[in-house]
Amino acid sequence: MLYLFGFDRIGVAVSDIYFVDPDPLAGQEGAERGVRLELRRLDQGELKGSIYSARPITVDRPIWRVDLLESVSGTPGSFDRTHHHPGVDGWEPGRRVFDRQLSQEPLKWLGERLADVEAVLDQAGVEPDEVGPADVTGLRERTPEIVETVAGVLNAVRAGQAGLPEGDGSGTSVRASWL
Repeated sequence: MLYLFGFDRIGVAVSDIYFVDPDPLAGQEGAERGVRLELRRLDQGELKGSIYSARPITVDRPIWRVDLLESVSGTPGSFDRTHHHPGVDGWEPGRRVFDRQLSQEPLKWLGERLADVEAVLDQAGVEPDEVGPADVTGLRERTPEIVETVAGVLNAVRAGQAGLPEGDGSGTSVRASWL
């Protein structure tokens, strides 16, 4: 499933994910599942028809990523693989950053970061003129709704309704997710 919250020039995308890293870090072997949130650039395309036509919308490159992941074989609620990527280079995420507070209180941590989007954007190396005031205000106002959506997707993953492998999941490199 995919949820999108669009503002002016940025948006938030939330999806369930099932992932097997083909080259895992030590202690990170095996399948992981959970919720991925990305702060993304948005672009409104030109109308392709009349004033009544649908507007093309591009959900473009990621700016920041948070992975609320757990090992499939681990204890539900452990958030043992939870991390974030403070920077992104083009389409590739930067290094995984494990933060104790993120693993202990992931929804609170996420809400605090989204409410202070200027700091997130600064850390990601985004120039202030790349984001409009409507982005900052909109994201701040919608933070509780976004966090609630993430909580709902986490609940669906834990209930076995989301964050599932495609097919039988037996491949060595598997990724099932919108993001």
